Amino acid sequence: MQDWLTMTASDLGRGIAAGEIDPVALTECYLDAIDAHPHRDRIYSCVTHDRARAEAEAARKRAQSGQRLSLLDGVPISWKDLVDSAGAATESGSALLKGRVPDQDGAVLANATAAGSVCLGKTHMSELAFSGLGLNPITATPPCVNDEAAVPGGSSSGAGASVAFNLAASAVGSDTGGSVRIPAAWNDLVGLKTTAGRVSLEGVVPLCLKFDTIGPLTRSVEDAAQMLALLEGGHPADLRGASLQGRRFAVLQTVVMDDIRDAPSKAFHGALQALSRAGAQLVPLEVPELPEAMALSGVLYTTEAYGLWRDVIEARPDAMFPEILERFRQGKSFSGPDYVAAWAKLEACRATWDAATAGFDAVLAPTAPILPPDRERLLSDHDYYIAENLLALRNTRVGNLMGLCALTLPTRTPSCGVTMMAPPQQEEALLRLGVAVEAALT
Repeated sequence: MQDWLTMTASDLGRGIAAGEIDPVALTECYLDAIDAHPHRDRIYSCVTHDRARAEAEAARKRAQSGQRLSLLDGVPISWKDLVDSAGAATESGSALLKGRVPDQDGAVLANATAAGSVCLGKTHMSELAFSGLGLNPITATPPCVNDEAAVPGGSSSGAGASVAFNLAASAVGSDTGGSVRIPAAWNDLVGLKTTAGRVSLEGVVPLCLKFDTIGPLTRSVEDAAQMLALLEGGHPADLRGASLQGRRFAVLQTVVMDDIRDAPSKAFHGALQALSRAGAQLVPLEVPELPEAMALSGVLYTTEAYGLWRDVIEARPDAMFPEILERFRQGKSFSGPDYVAAWAKLEACRATWDAATAGFDAVLAPTAPILPPDRERLLSDHDYYIAENLLALRNTRVGNLMGLCALTLPTRTPSCGVTMMAPPQQEEALLRLGVAVEAALT
């Protein structure tokens, strides 16, 4: 049974379908692992034992009668603490929302439950999802699987840790500026950032509604495809026959290669060599307008975030981690005209990006230019915190600002990911490319 804890979600689903894995035994195996784990309370904010067991029992009956609802029917999954779950605390990693217990599931959890998945519980996260580091001294900072002294990446920090430490078969997180892809990369997982507006945000605690997205953190690209279908209540992408032969990739040079550190740089160039050997065509790409778009992040993100949370925050500012409070309050310095003008500039930059990348199957970049920073230093050194937080999210934020879907894959170097970006609503094509890239990298 211990082998089940390291299997992909899709392989677990196939085992259930073949009668080789009992969903109840599988769920108990995961619950036992969670309860016995030394970092349980740093990874899970709430373990829903009763719900998981009831859902596993229902999955067992469906499997026995040949009425399974999806490949992931009976597979245990964790949920970031900003997706509403009926009867279980959903506090978005913040003391400001302590004791918040929804009376119904968010739409994505409802869809996943309708497809037969088993909800293990809720995972810790950066406070109100406004950091890419995963550091949260208010609730908990989950561990990084590759470095006990480092942060795990955020804001879907517990989501990444739950899969990396074999305490969930897959996890659901959110990505506003890189919050799925950073913890995925730093914990050697696959992470899918979906197109803004594609996956429902109903019943999800917001940060920036124009950029918020829901997406999975998984052990394989196949799992990411299955999880996307689960979240949407749809059908998974057909990944059969995927190949890199003749595929054209733009290798982004602008912004994403600036100040990159040695390990991520070497890992990225090693990945490029593997893709080239597999038949991919790689073309360097400069997008001179990209720095202008990146410079708009401050007004776009902080204005919306502070606008949504101002009244709640200012009623109890002392309840917040000061670094997160400061970031929210930056939104006070911008006016309505500033925000409107920034969006107009961003739309123009997006049009330029679309033209520059139109001839490529995807755009490649290092997922993060840095390795996971030291947890204790982040708590004691303000300048270090600011610098590392901005660098952590810089490369991933390209995908959010340009309105893209994006997929990060692990490389052979721990905590170093390679990201593929594709036009909006092209997740199925991106996942097909992803499974071919995955094969080339492994």
